[in-house]
Amino acid sequence: MIRPLLASLLLILISSAGYSQAQISPTPYFSYAKGLGITSPDSLFMLNIRFRMQNRLALVSHTESNLDIAEVEARTRRLRLRLDGFIYTPKLTYVIQLAFTRADMDFDDTGFPNIIRDAMIIYSLNNHFALGIGQTKLPGNRQRVNSSGDLQFVDRSIVNSTFNVDRDFGVQAYYNNTINNLYYVLRGAISSGDGRNIVSSDRGLAYTGRIELLPLGQFTNGGDYFEGDLARETSPKISVGLSYSSNQNAIRTGGQLGKYLYQPRDIYTSMADFLLKYNGWAFASEYLQRHAHSPITINEVGDVRYVYVGRGFNSQGSYLFKNNYEIALRFSEVHPDREIAAYEPRTRQYTLGASKYIRGHRLKLQTDLTYETNQSIEGAIPDINNWQLRFQIEAGI
Repeated sequence: MIRPLLASLLLILISSAGYSQAQISPTPYFSYAKGLGITSPDSLFMLNIRFRMQNRLALVSHTESNLDIAEVEARTRRLRLRLDGFIYTPKLTYVIQLAFTRADMDFDDTGFPNIIRDAMIIYSLNNHFALGIGQTKLPGNRQRVNSSGDLQFVDRSIVNSTFNVDRDFGVQAYYNNTINNLYYVLRGAISSGDGRNIVSSDRGLAYTGRIELLPLGQFTNGGDYFEGDLARETSPKISVGLSYSSNQNAIRTGGQLGKYLYQPRDIYTSMADFLLKYNGWAFASEYLQRHAHSPITINEVGDVRYVYVGRGFNSQGSYLFKNNYEIALRFSEVHPDREIAAYEPRTRQYTLGASKYIRGHRLKLQTDLTYETNQSIEGAIPDINNWQLRFQIEAGI
């Protein structure tokens, strides 16, 4: 009696185990295109993992004639982890980017380790229109929208660092289409105006819009969003971009960036850029201008903080040889308005750069030599010119 009972129980357990085994999900799908991709067996979730780092050495001379070293920069400039993919449907995508170096954390201005750079959820209604909410780059000047990992110099220009509108939290809309073979892109954002992860009592918002026109068609492999003609366009490609940002009751010197002002100000930034690529040649140029009424703020003890009002121009050109060596030239100038001329000089930089692309922008060696001039508009600041030499290796997936 016991033996048949044990045999029946054993048969039930085996059948149950077999049924459970049949219900176990298969192994997730892995892909290795841009980073490490993992897709769930039911195709309802996808995660792509990427990282990159920039290790940099830079030297700055005392003056143009005194070549003794005045400053040394030896550090990991950027170390970032990026996660992106979709949830439940390819129409609902997400982007997360974290930073782990002091310069990337905005620590000196905010006073806390600000590791979150991007945290964005985007819903694509169709192939032309998408809406997003969260924190990411605003639709500002082209060089800022380009990833810092896709640059043809060691870093962006002084024009960008002075006037760009950077990242913010808010709602963004994206639209692209064609009119009689004219491809165009429209982007708009309504955001907090205070920058990354800032909690404040600022009642003002920032309004940013951008239009891009591509009269000769789209660039190969999204080439309008990385520097240098690595795609070697077989026909000329052009993009013209215009951006405008109005930041109401801004509480920081650069709107979304910089130290805290002593009183809020309305800040207006205009941006225009041009890009041309063809057969290894690339030329890019941009003009930025910032305005604020009464840009200088003063506290009770007389300390001064101000919005950098003025204008800047950047132009750069390059040629990529067939062995993936690239030579590039850049001219940059920032010119303060009269209101802040006692605190800021007019600065110009002339830069010669060289890059070796081992695996595109993901693995490359870069160096550049810059001659910088500083001219005081009102004679209140010493005119000091210097040389700057930088070397950087970029590695990532």
